Amino acid sequence: MSETPNAPLVAVIGAGPAGLMAAEVLSRNGVRVEVFDAMPSAGRKFLLAGIGGMNITHSEPLDAFLGRYRTRREALAPLIGRFSPDALRAWIHGLGIDTFVGSSGRVFPTEMKAAP
Repeated sequence: MSETPNAPLVAVIGAGPAGLMAAEVLSRNGVRVEVFDAMPSAGRKFLLAGIGGMNITHSEPLDAFLGRYRTRREALAPLIGRFSPDALRAWIHGLGIDTFVGSSGRVFPTEMKAAP
């Protein structure tokens, strides 16, 4: 969706994974967005993650995934349920990034690189 001239302008502080996702979702919904970060370029954590393989999430069923949070499971379940690992993969696919499930059950970008 394109922004409109009278759309609100939102400043996103932080160009890490969460900030970039927030900016993308806002922009997709017609909000004008400016992203600010102390680092000289955006997405630097993605570059670091690329060194270790950049797994995105796990492929296991939601109930098993929630089990990873142990004592915090009950508190986090409603939040994770609203944006499950499957929803995260769908969002990433919507950005044009294909994924695959590795032998560990972790989900990785097909191209296995952190930045274009």
